[in-house]
Amino acid sequence: MLDVCLLGTGGMMPLPYRWLTSLMTRCDGSNLLIDCGEGTQIALKEKGWSSKPIDVICFTHYHADHCSGLPGLLLTMGNAERTEPLLLAGPKGLKRVVEALRTIAPELPFELRFLELTEPREHFHVGPYEIDAFRVNHNVVCYGYSISIPRAGRFDVERAKAQNVPMPAWRFLQKGENVAIDGVTYTPDMVLGPPRRGLKVTYCTDTRPVPVIAEYVQDADLFICEGMYGEEGKESKARDYKHMTMYEAARLARQAQPREMWLTHYSPSLTRPEEFIDKVREIFPKTVAARDGRSVELGFSEE
Repeated sequence: MLDVCLLGTGGMMPLPYRWLTSLMTRCDGSNLLIDCGEGTQIALKEKGWSSKPIDVICFTHYHADHCSGLPGLLLTMGNAERTEPLLLAGPKGLKRVVEALRTIAPELPFELRFLELTEPREHFHVGPYEIDAFRVNHNVVCYGYSISIPRAGRFDVERAKAQNVPMPAWRFLQKGENVAIDGVTYTPDMVLGPPRRGLKVTYCTDTRPVPVIAEYVQDADLFICEGMYGEEGKESKARDYKHMTMYEAARLARQAQPREMWLTHYSPSLTRPEEFIDKVREIFPKTVAARDGRSVELGFSEE
């Protein structure tokens, strides 16, 4: 299972009814955060989720509306007596940016570890998450992220028995672990079928529509994408400032065919994004004009 909550949906500045952009996922006791705009902590409190078990924070880029909430969040995590290391991932310059922000949060009871992204595409693994970062097209270096939860193949009892795999090893093999018993090593490929479809969420904001986005959105359960503008006449502004309109996001979704798309990162001028959703759904019907706190629990398909 993968819990997903879009904590904030705003771009540029927080509003009384809209926090700045941030997404949290939870899986197997591990939390992942993408971006940490101002108000992220309040949004977490409103949702009733804890910041203490966050294992990794991924940053798309370092504009203030995506990272200004970090110092306070780190202090809260420290005050909760967290001691486990925290991984921070983001474009090159991450450590410099975080250390500058930490001027107001200088003492923490846990270690910060840094993963600076320098290649157009990078892959890393944290807890239950397989994370793909891909560079997009903003006016500063910016990345989108695909978060995947892989799923092993079915355990084949008959194969296990035929190969005399001891029953005490079965539960470890089901988890993908090798087991050595009485000098014999048993491996998961001996008893597991082909990998089954897992879960996938792709998150992308602050970019022009580029082909790499649709590539990573393919086969996604959920595509969370910037819909900065919905009003007519905003296309040139979106191009000038390297953002996307709702309709450009919908065309990417139509090409990639995720199971659902949530729009986010609205301009402060876009006070009622749902007013434009009917036109957007003409392009991609499974579109939602998300509001702060929108959540979903994604489960593995029955196979």
